[in-house]
Amino acid sequence: MHGAPEGTDARVRAVVLVEGPSDRVALEVLARRGGMDLAARGVRIVSMDGITNIGHFLTRHHADAPDVRVCGLYDDAEERFVRRGLERLGVEVGPEPGRAALAERGFFCCSADLEDELIRALGPAEVVLLVEAQGQARSFRTLRRQPALRDQSLHDQLRRLMSGRSGGKERYAAAMAEAVPWAQVPAPLAGVLAYAATAALPR
Repeated sequence: MHGAPEGTDARVRAVVLVEGPSDRVALEVLARRGGMDLAARGVRIVSMDGITNIGHFLTRHHADAPDVRVCGLYDDAEERFVRRGLERLGVEVGPEPGRAALAERGFFCCSADLEDELIRALGPAEVVLLVEAQGQARSFRTLRRQPALRDQSLHDQLRRLMSGRSGGKERYAAAMAEAVPWAQVPAPLAGVLAYAATAALPR
C-alpha cells in the first residue's frame, strides 16, 4: 500500500496512520527508545482523528504520492474500516477476519486498543505506580469506588481512568511506552514500527 497526502515532504518515505494522538505519542516514544530517528528515516506518524477517516486518508495518500508507503495501527473492533479502505483501492486482504493478511500489508491490530495492549504488557500493578507518579492516586481511588466500576478488574479501571480526562490517553500512552520493558513492547506497536522502518529504506 503506497501513498502520501498532498504537501508531504519529498523526504518522507513511509506514513504510519493511527487513530489518535495517544497512538502517535506511544509510537514516537518507542521509536526514540529503539534508536529510530523518524525524521531521518523519512517516517511520519499521522493521527487521523478517528478510524472512520481511514478511507479518506488512504485514498488521498494513494493519489498524491505513490512512492510513499502507508501502514498503520487499528483497534480490535475497527478491522472493518481498515479492510474497506484497502479494498476500495483494490488491495486484496483475504477473507474476514483477516488480521494476518492486514499485517502483511502493514496494518497491525491492537487488542482491544492501545491502552489495553500497554497495560497488559506492563501489568496493572506497575501501571498503578505510573498513576501515582502522575499525582492521580486520589482520583483513581475515587473512581474505583464508583458503583459502575467497583466490580470491574483493576485493568479495566485503569483503562477508564485514562479515558476520563482530556489529554489522559496521551499522557499515559507516553508514560507506559516509556516504562514498558523493551522485550515486552506489544507486538502490534513493534510490528508497525518495524514495517515502517523497512518501508523507509532507500529503494
